[in-house]
Amino acid sequence: MYDAEAITNGIRIQVETKYSPEHSEGRPDEWFFLYRIRISNESEQTHQLLSRHWIITDGTGHVEEVRGPGVVGEQPTLEPGESFEYTSGCPLTTPFGNMVGTYQMIRADGSMWDADVPRFELTEPGAIH
Repeated sequence: MYDAEAITNGIRIQVETKYSPEHSEGRPDEWFFLYRIRISNESEQTHQLLSRHWIITDGTGHVEEVRGPGVVGEQPTLEPGESFEYTSGCPLTTPFGNMVGTYQMIRADGSMWDADVPRFELTEPGAIH
């Protein structure tokens, strides 16, 4: 079951999140969250993911922006009907927060556009907010 989902120009992005106590252990002011993202090409064109832009907000409202090429070191090309899935992580200084963003995509014809990554919550089980 996915926690968030968005479709832009036939590209479906689904997100599943979970708190990772094993990555947070021994770090009193850090909570680590894992997120798994599935990118599916439901259009009739080929698309390649070029870069990512994240807006990460912690429980105090502090915002951090992250930009970079690809995802997990890859810039996947998706033919119609193909999907790409990856898992990554995000440390926060509070037990809850959220992420939202975009993936810069390019079509086979060279036109670029941004696929919306839906806002998803990062919450330690039992955290009150």
